[in-house]
Amino acid sequence: MLQGHSSVFQALLGTFFTWAMTAAGAALVFIFSSGQRRILDGSLGFAAGVMLAASYWSLLAPAVEMATSSGGFGAFAFFPVAVGFTLGAAFVYLADLLMPHLGAAEDPQTALALNLDPVLVKKSDPEGPSLLLPESALSIRIGSTGLLSEGLAVGVGFGAVEKTASATFESARNLAIGIGIQNFPEGLAVSLPLRGAGFSTWRAFWYGQLSGMVEPLAGLFGAFAVVLAEPILPYALAFAAGAMVYVVMDDIIPEAQISGNGKLASWASILGFVVMMSLDVGLG
Repeated sequence: MLQGHSSVFQALLGTFFTWAMTAAGAALVFIFSSGQRRILDGSLGFAAGVMLAASYWSLLAPAVEMATSSGGFGAFAFFPVAVGFTLGAAFVYLADLLMPHLGAAEDPQTALALNLDPVLVKKSDPEGPSLLLPESALSIRIGSTGLLSEGLAVGVGFGAVEKTASATFESARNLAIGIGIQNFPEGLAVSLPLRGAGFSTWRAFWYGQLSGMVEPLAGLFGAFAVVLAEPILPYALAFAAGAMVYVVMDDIIPEAQISGNGKLASWASILGFVVMMSLDVGLG
């Protein structure tokens, strides 16, 4: 993330950073055992707080300012932000529904990461093969759909730089850093359950980092979209925020609460929110 380069190049660098952080988190499978659930739940709670803070200060606040300063919406300046936010949440929801029908198995994130490796499927189901997953499907639910929305958010953030006073290089950089921080536990959330399901350590790591591969592609798309079609910026920023908030509410928070570590996850969320807020306000 080097200032002075094009928005698209910045988005590519930012999403490669977030992918690298996913890989770094997945690498913790070499250190932790699959039974250390408290570490995973605390990390997921921290990630949720980071994402919520980033959604507002790096995405929604610039979107509201842009819609207000354009003068085209008057008293209804909230409209493009509300529409974009709702569409972003709906996008993740529909992606979760559609991926199983596209041959991606019950768990879309894991299926995309595993690419339906024939070694990992069983034929016992008469209606078709299914993936060998942990019985409780531990934390794998949070993978590629969420990471897709996060990559899109980074791309849109860099594409919006200098379009309003609050859409600065620093805010886009902070967004990429914040998403990178919360991608760290997401990589572990994929690799650790796979290790517990009997995968080798290297194989669990490989699939964990592979789940972040969608981020650079989504980031490039987001940056290109807002550079080529500037009027959609308020919608695009709010869309990215809506997608991220939906992932937090539907995937990360419930997953962090199911193993009896709810209080730990909740306080970790508060800490993550404060860290990201401080990063955005202090360095933005």
